[in-house]
Order: sequence, then structure tokens, then C-alpha cells
Amino acid sequence: MTRGDTHPGVHAGLLGMALMWGASWPAGRVLALAMPPLSGSAWRFTFAALPLLAWMAWRHRAWPRLSHRQWFGLAAGGTIGVAGYAVFFMLALQRVEASRAAVVVTTNPVFTTLLAAWLFKEALNARIALGMACAVVGAATVLTHGAPWKLFIGEVGLGEWMLIGCIATWVGYTLINRRLLVGIDALTATALSATIGTVLLWCIAIAFDGAPVAWHSITVLDAAGWAALLFLAIGSTVLAYAWYFSGVAALGAGTAASYISLVPVFGVASSALVLGERIDVSLAVGGALAILGVVINNKAR
Repeated sequence: MTRGDTHPGVHAGLLGMALMWGASWPAGRVLALAMPPLSGSAWRFTFAALPLLAWMAWRHRAWPRLSHRQWFGLAAGGTIGVAGYAVFFMLALQRVEASRAAVVVTTNPVFTTLLAAWLFKEALNARIALGMACAVVGAATVLTHGAPWKLFIGEVGLGEWMLIGCIATWVGYTLINRRLLVGIDALTATALSATIGTVLLWCIAIAFDGAPVAWHSITVLDAAGWAALLFLAIGSTVLAYAWYFSGVAALGAGTAASYISLVPVFGVASSALVLGERIDVSLAVGGALAILGVVINNKAR
């Protein structure tokens, strides 16, 4: 019996994580169309940060003692990976189909590998290069509805550029984690960066939407909007991260991360089921290439 076979519950949790993260895309689109996107981001992370802080307090029984460098890393992570990503996420989903967004942004690990090789001189090989090429071509095909050359001549819409912003902020957050958050456990890093990001999101929402709109936008949500908000906050943030942390602890980071390859599959499927989005040829072909590229990249590393 292999090591993984002794953890069926852990594998089930990682599968649930991939499902939650995939379904976050149609949920995000529902919320982005139901309330101002910036206010929606602030409310989402408010409902997520509070249980994360409570979980951290229950787990450690004490406030973490961190260095100035670590606090700087948390502030940078909260700014880029939480506030920045959340803003791009909601603004993109106001304009782009959830299924396409799910495929494009799931190529994050590929771009992280590429930037880490450039900045930190991490090794690359032919298989990693092949995975990168497949993922980039696939994501570009999905992003441009089958005309990837449009990226090079600027013929893409604002929503597509917001998705590229999602990738850029998440890659930045990942690299910050590698360099500035050494010595902080994953739960503490997630809880504190989410809290810092929440404060920034409220500042952004109040500045652009106005305080009355930001505070009262939640009162006009219908049942679907509330379901999307709570799912994003509790399901795809708190619960999914709990399953992910459990998978990393039991199976290792490599095995746990391999489940992320399923996120675009669940994202496309849930978008079609929940929102009725059509799966056209460019989405199917580009999505298959992107997923193949992520799988190759993960295995090669």
C-alpha cells in the first residue's frame, strides 16, 4: 500500500478544495453582477478573515511573534496577493465569462516558475519549458476566443487585462511567500495577510464606491448574491484552505499542489451548470492545452 492510499480522507479533502476553487469563478461572477465589485471584495474578505483569525488563535493559543521582515512580507502579501488579486478578480468577472477566467488564471504556477527562474535562478529543463509553452498558448487561446495573436496587437478587452492582473498579483504573492514569509506557518500567513488585505479593500471600496454604497451594498443582495458571497468567503477561502493545509501536511506540497490541475475543469463545468455558459471550441481546445501545460510543469518540477 502506498503512502497516499492511507489517507483517503485527505485526498477527498483535496478534491473538495479543487471543486471549491473551481466553483469560486461562477460564484464570483454572480457576486460581481449583484453588487459593486470593490465593495463585494471587501465584504468577501471580511467574512473570510474573521474565521481565519479565530482558527489561527485556536490553533496557536497565542499571538504570533514575528520579525520586522516577516511583518513586511505579510503587508506586501496582503497588498498584492489579497487586495490586488481580489480587485482584479471581481473586475474581471464583471466583464468575462467565469469559465474562461477559471482556465486562464489557473496557469498561475507556470508563470510563477518562469519568473522564479529569472529572479532566483531556479533551474529549468525541457519538460518545464514544454509545460510552459502549452499553458501559455492554451491560456492565450481561451483569453482571446481562439485568436491568441490579438494579445500582441492589443486587441483584447478590459476584462481580459484584469485577468492578466490576477495572474500578475498571484505570482507576486507566491514569490513574496517564498522569500519574505520564511518561518511563518501557512495558516498564520494566510490569516494575517487576509486581514491586512481586508483593511486595504475597505479603503479602496470606500474611496471608489463611497462609504454609503460600500456599507449598504450588502443589504440589497438577493438569495443568490448572499449564497455567492458566503461560498466565496467560507467555502473557497476558509474551508478550501483548511483542506489544502491538511493535504500538504499529510502528503507533501507536491501531491497537494497536483490537485490544482483540476480547478479549471471544475471551473468550466460549474460555470456551464450554474450560469449556463457555453463551452465553445476555443475554450475546449485552449483549456485542454492549459491544463496539460500545468500538469507537465508540476510533474517536471
